[in-house]
Amino acid sequence: MQRKAYVPGTAALLVALLAGCTSGSADSGTTDDANPGEAGTATAVAQPGKYRTLPEPCGAVGHGTLDSLLPGLQQITDPEQREAAYAGDATLTYDTDRKVGCRWKVESTDATDHLLVDFERVVSYDNAVSDDSQARTIFATKETAADLPEPTASATASESASSDSTASDSATPSGTPSAPSSSASTSDSGSPSATASPTGLEPRALSGLGDEAFLDDALSSSGSTAQQRTVTVVFRTSNVIVTIEYEEQPATVGVVPDSQKMQDRARKLAAQLADSLNG
Repeated sequence: MQRKAYVPGTAALLVALLAGCTSGSADSGTTDDANPGEAGTATAVAQPGKYRTLPEPCGAVGHGTLDSLLPGLQQITDPEQREAAYAGDATLTYDTDRKVGCRWKVESTDATDHLLVDFERVVSYDNAVSDDSQARTIFATKETAADLPEPTASATASESASSDSTASDSATPSGTPSAPSSSASTSDSGSPSATASPTGLEPRALSGLGDEAFLDDALSSSGSTAQQRTVTVVFRTSNVIVTIEYEEQPATVGVVPDSQKMQDRARKLAAQLADSLNG
């Protein structure tokens, strides 16, 4: 019987088809779970802030600094009462990882002084917004609320000199009475005004303190009682915002708390706290 002729072309075609099917199934590189268009892509997540914890606030201020800010401490004769005054009182908080603070109040023969130190650690819950960015937003809100005046040329020029003066504050006797300050202008009625601060000591943004900072200075009008001055320094370092409120009310009517002295003390404390955060 005669055999059928072998056709080389047909065999070659079958081999090529089989090889193509095998190669396609092995080299496709995809799985059943892969979604088209998602290969090589990832959702960008904002970076967390530098700080994950906060310092213990009542221990954040040393005794020497408290002596300068609160002169009445040295006038407390009872050792237990003095130690309690140094210890301060922690402010109420519901999350010590996010917000802590401490208050001190000390009376002396010349004045009553108050000090508040507050630490706030900002955490963003938006994956697209970093902790630092959220902290910048909160700081800007605080600065806007302070309603700082527009900076003047004289205030800008004196900022550097005012910063240098904080180093010499410790040489000033802490128990001397506060003399009437030029921070209070006199109205037609002869009573001090509660609005003006000396040139160069107006509320303003501060340089060289944290990532950004500002200072506020307010003199209250208390009628027949002695006037109270409140100096506030707020600064931000990464995702932590620190607020210092320093108040003084003289015991004598007509005596005005010294603006520069109080600002220098508050700024010196702020610089110490900034250094401790970065240390």
